[in-house]
Amino acid sequence: MKYVSTRGQMAPASFSDVLLDGLASDGGLVVPAEIPTISAEQRESWRELSYPDLAIEIVSLYATDIPREDLEKIIRAAYSAERFAAPETVPLTKLDARITLVGLSEGPTMAFKDLAMQFLGEVMPYVLQKRDRTLNILGATSGDTGSAAEHAFRGKPNISVFMLSPQGRMSAVQRAQMYSLDDENIHNIAIDGNFDDCQNLVKVINNDAEFKAKHAIGAVNSINFGRICAQIVYYFWAWLRATDALTPEQREATVTTAERETSLISIAVPSGNFGNIFAGHLARQMGLPIHRLILATNENNVLDEFFRTGIYTPRTRENTLVTSSPSMDISKASNLERFVRELFGEDVDAFVESWTQLDSEGTLNLTAFLPRFIEEFGIITDSSTHEDRIETIRSEFEATGVIVDPHTADGLTVARRLNEVEGRILVLETAKPEKFGETIEEALGDETPAPSPELQALLALPQHTVEMTNSADELRDYIVEHAPAAK
Repeated sequence: MKYVSTRGQMAPASFSDVLLDGLASDGGLVVPAEIPTISAEQRESWRELSYPDLAIEIVSLYATDIPREDLEKIIRAAYSAERFAAPETVPLTKLDARITLVGLSEGPTMAFKDLAMQFLGEVMPYVLQKRDRTLNILGATSGDTGSAAEHAFRGKPNISVFMLSPQGRMSAVQRAQMYSLDDENIHNIAIDGNFDDCQNLVKVINNDAEFKAKHAIGAVNSINFGRICAQIVYYFWAWLRATDALTPEQREATVTTAERETSLISIAVPSGNFGNIFAGHLARQMGLPIHRLILATNENNVLDEFFRTGIYTPRTRENTLVTSSPSMDISKASNLERFVRELFGEDVDAFVESWTQLDSEGTLNLTAFLPRFIEEFGIITDSSTHEDRIETIRSEFEATGVIVDPHTADGLTVARRLNEVEGRILVLETAKPEKFGETIEEALGDETPAPSPELQALLALPQHTVEMTNSADELRDYIVEHAPAAK
């Protein structure tokens, strides 16, 4: 398996190459030169596998330059019982006949990012050791990515993490999980701005080829394909578990109209940066029979607007709202570049021209592709508000006793609203509700569970950050001063 850039100016590279580099050398994002296809027979042969064993089968299709024996050790370590609380790693909870919750928050930082980051925390040190290299990971977080990355890489040899986060725009638990770490290889940098400012700084540094090479800069945000690759696994896992009780004919959706309500499976994904749902898109392209991919946004509904109208207009910093689902307070979805590149097929030049127009004019008109969004890719979208989140958290607790975090509530709100979608809907959970205590308390009032002793202890720990202006030069200086010498 080789990887190429969305912008067409990077020589084909191996999985290990793109794993360490993150962003493509021409400033684009890396994508597989070909998407592997999975037959129904092969998919069914995976039905009895554990989550780690399923991950081995799927990741091995992408990480073809890592020996199978080594990859098995990496993945079994990443998804061990010591790191994920649920015996099945990703449990499914049926809320009613139509809606099922996919539990992606059983990892060490209580968020879905752990499922990809724990893999990166094992595979990246492996590749670095093989190549006798060091790596300085530069990332941006709107909430959960930072803590997941730092917990995956803390204390790892040959790796330092420089994580940018927006000052005052994360929950108390998210801040505590990141800022309480005192490992020498972890650097928390609080930027005076929003997530997009942090992400732009990451791109500026990555586009400085000389600086990037000299200081061995890499990335673990969802622009790193290694993370997307690991996320594909739980789409297959969730679909397999949701269809365990169906007949082979029902699983392939070759059924009568009366049976469609049980056989068709759609997946709702709370989305801000388009990374999680892009993994689902790849799973569908590989042959997983997902009926609809339902993209749920919050009030920062740029992606919803794009898939409804075909016009993509990222918001300015000033127009990006601060909401109660803060990890989705993103105005420019980095991973959308991968999807848009796919729309243009073999015409790389046309894509580059359009993407350049986005940078220069602030908007991109892709209305010509609008019919393909649903017909070919099965993507439908909707958005949620703070009032929707509060009502969904409250009503779900009253109906089922299940408490969901505000991002998951966005997904549930949209899933329950889209009555025209046939069949069942799996809603991807994004985090444990404890990470967003203020919103949960607003929704549940006196019925809000008390914080656990472990959570109280976490919140009481001293926190360490470096505050910085929105300045690439200031960031460069800090990296130069604190980064280990590149090998």
